[in-house]
Amino acid sequence: MSKSLLKAINILDCFAEKQEMSINDLMEATNMSKTTVFRLATSLEEGGLLVKEKRSSHDVIFRLSLKFLTYGKYVSNRLQYNEVALPYMKQLNEEIDELVHLTVAEGNEAVYVETFYSSKPLRLVVTVGARAPLYAGSAPKLLLAGMKDKDLENYLNNVELEKITANTISSKEKLREEIEKIRAAGYSISESENFDHTKGFSYPIYDYNGNIVAALGVSVPEKDYPEERQEIILSKLKETVVKIWEELGFNKENNEQGLIKNINS
Repeated sequence: MSKSLLKAINILDCFAEKQEMSINDLMEATNMSKTTVFRLATSLEEGGLLVKEKRSSHDVIFRLSLKFLTYGKYVSNRLQYNEVALPYMKQLNEEIDELVHLTVAEGNEAVYVETFYSSKPLRLVVTVGARAPLYAGSAPKLLLAGMKDKDLENYLNNVELEKITANTISSKEKLREEIEKIRAAGYSISESENFDHTKGFSYPIYDYNGNIVAALGVSVPEKDYPEERQEIILSKLKETVVKIWEELGFNKENNEQGLIKNINS
């Protein structure tokens, strides 16, 4: 991280202690020179992060802008769906005794942010914080399918599809077909795309605006897994996400043509 950026963050941190600060206040709090403080404060003002009020020719104060309320809302929304999902994830895990995970998109990767493990001797383990490319696995692919078309095209034009297992999708044409299939069905299935000998099933988590904010998934060992078991898992998984949608204020009645919303709305 650049030194200038760290210094700018240091200036912003000062407002946690005092709502309004002058250049002299910031100099004292940061031990930076007047020139440096003025330059960084001016840049932060131009970026919309600070508001400057000129009370007189010699009395100028700065305070945090309301932009931080917007940032806070984004963080709050992310925490909200996480907290809402956890008890339902635990219940699902207890009902089917399989690995249940919550995954979010960060950049060009999917990140597993919550997991509940199976109690079976033969079980899958995915650690919190583990990452996967968006083209491999049921949850990553579902998050990819939830992108707006413009963002999706940008991703596809720049990504290099690397084989992780023998079943990893390595053709962009096939990946496009898979995305359309997921959008039509409203859920995603994978077979040994990111981890060998596994099957994955994922449904989207929507916020009250109908935006996909996460993927709720179940992963199971592929060995000796009958098709009837797959239908049970998909049914239980759908029941679970519907409860989460309702608590987050999402109206599923607006999604009559499958559960993935109109990507371009």
